[in-house]
Amino acid sequence: MENAQSLWQTAAILIARLIFAAVFVMAVSFKFMDMGATAGYIAAAGFPFPLFLAWCAAILEVLLAIAFLTGALFVPAALAAAVYVIFLAFSFHGPAHWAGNQAEFGFFIDHFTFLAGLFFAAVHGPGSVLAVKWASGRTGYDVASL
Repeated sequence: MENAQSLWQTAAILIARLIFAAVFVMAVSFKFMDMGATAGYIAAAGFPFPLFLAWCAAILEVLLAIAFLTGALFVPAALAAAVYVIFLAFSFHGPAHWAGNQAEFGFFIDHFTFLAGLFFAAVHGPGSVLAVKWASGRTGYDVASL
């Protein structure tokens, strides 16, 4: 049995889901506007197959946005997003970048703030409102079954 949510808790969860989705929608929008530039950025970080990886990132970001908007596969999506965000932090803003530009340290730290929110979301789930219901009648995904 799910705990009842107050109005403010429901609103907070829905706003948080919208923020998560908006971040990934914005990220994928920039990729779709100039996939070549995204591939160039990936290549500059030293990764092989930059255009392929840019498309993989775009597809992942679309799927994450859909999961946050619908609540479908919410917990696995939040955990996948957490892994992705940490990968991005170290790959594109990690310690190797700090000497050349101190702002990179701030960008690096910002990823951990986002990570904390994603972990919190993974633990608490998508809420009981505007979330895809599975055949079992439960909302989202049960953390204990992972």
